[in-house]
Amino acid sequence: SRFCVPFLQNTGLALFMDPDMLVLDDIANVFALADPKYAVMVVKHNYEPTIDIKMDGQKQTTYARKNWSSFVLWNLDHPSNKRLTKEALNTWPGIALHQFRWLDDDESGELPVEWNWLDGVYDPKPAVELSNVHFTEGGPWFDNWSGSPYDPLWVSERNIMNASRRKVA
Repeated sequence: SRFCVPFLQNTGLALFMDPDMLVLDDIANVFALADPKYAVMVVKHNYEPTIDIKMDGQKQTTYARKNWSSFVLWNLDHPSNKRLTKEALNTWPGIALHQFRWLDDDESGELPVEWNWLDGVYDPKPAVELSNVHFTEGGPWFDNWSGSPYDPLWVSERNIMNASRRKVA
């Protein structure tokens, strides 16, 4: 779905985030970083996985620009995003999409790493220094999860969400 964003919203800025993330900052702050000269802005990780199986039991793959597409601030008005056609979306291999091959290298801007902090990959930082934690190797929603320093934050947000659901019902 991340590469369908230009077809779902034709203009302006849009943000795609993987579902295994916990935003710790005002999301408006990432939109404030948008630079119109870029087609997309991402955290440019230099990440090579150390595990063979991903959190959902799928085989882990290694490729250039790994995890760049997990948090994408799209500039849908940038003309280069028009090169991502529906035909490309439906025929290109996934790796070509994840590597933003419809863009020239200078058309992707860089966001601060705090907007896509890879839990379990980077050394832990205090949550107040982060904007978004990405539970790339699993999270407290899994029964066999080994734990993370950010689990209490996730659990707290889940509890707030569940409490608000009960109030509405």
